[in-house]
This record gives sequence, structure tokens and C-alpha cells, in this order.
Amino acid sequence: MDPAADLAARLAGVTFAGLSTDQVTLRLIDEIAAWGEGHGWRVYRRAPSVLPLPPPLDRQHSVLDVACARPDGPPLAIEVDHTDRRRTVDKLVAEAAAGRVPIWVRWGAGRFTPPPDPVRMVPVEVARAGGRHTRGPARPAPRHGAGVGPADTPSMFDQVLPEYDAVAEPATPQEDQ
Repeated sequence: MDPAADLAARLAGVTFAGLSTDQVTLRLIDEIAAWGEGHGWRVYRRAPSVLPLPPPLDRQHSVLDVACARPDGPPLAIEVDHTDRRRTVDKLVAEAAAGRVPIWVRWGAGRFTPPPDPVRMVPVEVARAGGRHTRGPARPAPRHGAGVGPADTPSMFDQVLPEYDAVAEPATPQEDQ
């Protein structure tokens, strides 16, 4: 199984409306954790990364949004971001060098720049309006072609209009006095 493709399939069904940036990130992290647990893996949120923080905090290590320990393969190191952060890419490249499978769940309005190998990107397109984010279900394309035509589509002229009991008389202009 390709974990990035499997995760992408899981996240394709995620919908929400009117969430803040932080709420979207948490919603995706929750879904990723449930996906890992559904596979029977041990799931860790805010797992320690192999990459130290930049100075002056270089005695501490960065954290991963989600890490999954799998009995049937190397661990997964998963980051979730709505911006194109170089630090995230550096962290995931370091995780790959340590033997983990790096996956970057990148969400936003689109135009995602692919990360360098071996980092796998899972893009999640989200609409933004008024400072809030929405992701709805995929809408089916409208029907076109055979079987659709005048016999199948009512005309706007077939609409029944309400009957009127009285017809208004046209207004007459007042004469100058």
C-alpha cells in the first residue's frame, strides 16, 4: 500500500464549512489520526522530530503534526500546513534521512509547489471566503448529451402562472391645475 495515496483517498471525503485556519488544520489532523488508527497503527500527535529547532532553541526538537508507527513498514512522518513553509520541507527531508516516510498534507486554494523527493505531497483544495474556509463534497458534472433535450426539460413557458381576479387599471396622469 502507498500510504500517501491511501491518505489522499481518505482526505478526499473530508468536508467542512466556515472554519478558521487553525480549525481546518486541526480537522485534517483529526482525520489523519483516525485514518492511522483505522489501519491499526500507533498514532502520535505532536511527535518529536529528528530536526532540532533553530537557535537559540537548538537544544529542543521540532514536532511533527502526526506520526504513525506501523508493524508492516517504516514509520510515517506527517506534517499539515496551509502555507508553503521551507522549514516543513527541511523537517520532512530530515525525517526521510532517518528512515521515515515523509508526507506533507498541504491545504489551501491550490497552486501547490511540489516538494523535493522523497517528500510526498497530499494536496487538499479548500475554498476561502471572508476569512473562513470551506470544503464541500465533489459536485457531479451536469448532464449533457443523449437523453437530455426538449422532451426531458420543461420549458419556462410551461410554467403555470397564478390567476388574477382583477386587472389593475392603468394610472392616468393628473392634469395641471
